This record gives sequence, C-alpha cells and structure tokens, in this order.
Amino acid sequence: MASETQRSPQSYPDAPSTMMACRVHRFGPPEVMALEQVETPTPGVGQVLVRVQAAGVGPWDGWIRAGKSVLPQPLPLTLGSDLSGIIQAVGPDVVTLQPGDAVFGVTNAQFTGAYAEYALASVSMITHRPATLAAIDAASVPVVAVTAQQAIERAGTIANRKVLIHGGAGSVGAYAVQLARRAGAQVIATAGTNDLGHVRGLGATEVVDYRLGRFEDVASEVDVVLDFVGGEAQRRSFEVLRSGGTLISAVSDPDQTLAQRRGVTAGFFLVEVTTERLSSVSALIELGQLSMNIGTVLPLAEARAAHEILEGTRPRIRGKIVLQVGE
Repeated sequence: MASETQRSPQSYPDAPSTMMACRVHRFGPPEVMALEQVETPTPGVGQVLVRVQAAGVGPWDGWIRAGKSVLPQPLPLTLGSDLSGIIQAVGPDVVTLQPGDAVFGVTNAQFTGAYAEYALASVSMITHRPATLAAIDAASVPVVAVTAQQAIERAGTIANRKVLIHGGAGSVGAYAVQLARRAGAQVIATAGTNDLGHVRGLGATEVVDYRLGRFEDVASEVDVVLDFVGGEAQRRSFEVLRSGGTLISAVSDPDQTLAQRRGVTAGFFLVEVTTERLSSVSALIELGQLSMNIGTVLPLAEARAAHEILEGTRPRIRGKIVLQVGE
C-alpha cells in the first residue's frame, strides 16, 4: 500500500468539489471584488492543496486588484498570497508534506489564490507552522517578514553599524527594526506620532516623527538605509548616507544618478519567499525573538472592506490585516 505522501490527490475525497473564493474579473477599485463559488483546484507537480484558515492582506493585493502589479496577472483571478491552513491534498511528487500538516507561507510566484476556502500553494514557498503559532498570526507573517529579512540579507554585516529604517511601524518595517537590532545594528527609524513608543519597543535606538521632524536632523553618516516608504523619503536619504553606504528599497528603484553622485550603492528588490526563509522566521517567532502585530481581522466575506482599509477609505489601525477563512 502506498504511503500518504505517495498517493494521488484523488485519494483524499474530503475536499468539496466547489468552494467560495474572492475573485476579480476586471481590474479596478475594491468594488470589482466578488465572492463566488468556483471549482476546488487539484494540486499538480510541486503543489499542495491547502484548506485555508486565514489569509493575509497586503498592499501588493491591492496592486494586483487594480492592475498595477509588475507581474502579468491573467483574469479572472482569485486574490491573495499570504495564507495559513491545513494541507488537504498533495501533488504526485510531493514527499516533504502530507495531508493534515499545518503550514503557512505564500501561494505562488504570482501572489494569487489565497482569498479562498482552498488554495494551491507551491511547496517551495510554504513551511510547517509551529503548534504555538495560531493560524491568524501565521497568515500575517510571510511576505512582510521575509521582505524585511531579505532587506537585511542584502545589507550584509550590520553589527555595530548605523541603520536608518523608513516606515518602522509598518508591517515590513516593524520586522526590519527587530531583525536589524537583533543583528547588532544601531537602529534609527521613522514613524508617525502615535507609533513612536511602539517602534522604540521593537528595538530602535532613535525614532523620528516624520510628520513633525526631519530624519536628516537626527541621522548622519548612516551606513545603511532600508526604505519601505519610497518617494521623497527615499530621495532625501541619499543626503544622510556616508560615502560607500548602501540604500536598499523594497518600494521603488532608487535614482542611480544620485547614488553615483553621492558615492553610494542603491538598489531595489522584489521579495522572494522561500521555505528556508520562512523556516528561519518561524524559528525566531517560536523563540520569542520576533513579535507580530495583528491590526484588523475580518471574515472572507468582508475582503472588499479589507481592501477599502488598504485604500484609506475606511479607518485603519496599526498592524496587519488578516482574513479569517476557516477553522
């Protein structure tokens, strides 16, 4: 008799033939989102079918919905990338995971498919979820934590170096502050008035209120700038970098002419979520060395409201937006 990891997906009859999913048939504002009944997918090579318990909501979901993604996104599509849940079925070649495993991570390289009762996920972009990590908490982690982790990786050795982090209270910035401090950096962060104490608590040595002050008045001869804001803050950051310093942005490509003029290195990156990176983040969370911040939890049926929060047409509190999908 074949082992569970060797059986075909059809060996697991528990998944219903149809499911509810939040779909878009045209790009546009949150109004284009609709909850629909669709066919439950079957995992192929390198994939698993996850019974989704929770799905994270991030700005990239809004970009995809609006047709502003840098990746090609064929329509119609199911929104969502971050997810947490239980494996329902595995593809024919999957041996590292099996039905019943609790996992979290990202669906696929297109960052789609998670706002649904069941979702296909690439084996290379998910990992086991620790028993101590609740499904809603886990769904808040993948893209933002790995983005921060990858930014730190690109910065190289930052122990005893001065690091300026823009957006220290944001979903990515909060992880970056913690990871940079853990790596031994002297962390200066920018944040809003109501978030200054929170960011200090994450490990920032100094926090600048970007509404009331200028980070240039506090930061100088900075070794590394981690930019999670973009725009004017990114441009002004060149003024505080020391010669030979580094600016790393997860938002937009920095001005290379300005970088050359200032004698610094500047670059942009797209996050690459991998099992290895997720496992590393998961281990730190289990050890209590990384804290999460959940802001708003809504049911799947209110995914449109979640995107209205992203758009700023509904009030937002600090922290990650998460959709609760199933038990």
